[in-house]
Amino acid sequence: MDVVYWVIIGVLFVGAFASLVVPILPGVLLMLGGFILYGLFFSFEPFNWLFWSVQGLFVALLFGADYIANIIGVKKYGGSKAGMWGSTIGLLIGPFVIPIVGILIGPFLGAALAELLVNKKNLNDAIKVGFGSVVGFVSSVVTKGIIMTIMLVYFFILIIKNRAVEARFFV
Repeated sequence: MDVVYWVIIGVLFVGAFASLVVPILPGVLLMLGGFILYGLFFSFEPFNWLFWSVQGLFVALLFGADYIANIIGVKKYGGSKAGMWGSTIGLLIGPFVIPIVGILIGPFLGAALAELLVNKKNLNDAIKVGFGSVVGFVSSVVTKGIIMTIMLVYFFILIIKNRAVEARFFV
């Protein structure tokens, strides 16, 4: 039964990382779900208050990473709130309209069109804002990937450490 439990936990972790390129997936919740299911299936013993505090901090960083990266990317290239909203809408719609590359084209077009239509920017300026939204999105993906990797490594370190203690205790 342990193998089935690990497969379920693994699917949640893979889903969390898939959320980096499929923004509709709730990556943070999938990652936390994996931690909680490990506790339910095996034991919560390895997870002390420090583990949950650190993971909580990382969860806050993950939620903020998208928003902050989008703001920085769009603002740095001269965009406005309309550009940020357009980028976000494009990020959500793009992958469904144009599979695979829509994840990059969507935010670009969303930000550029919003700047053209709402702020009446010229085409060159709108394209710069669109490019900024893509830069923000890519930097967000990299940042979130690093944070999620750290979360997962910390999780496995505690589990391995706990199992090593259990092995010494029972030998």
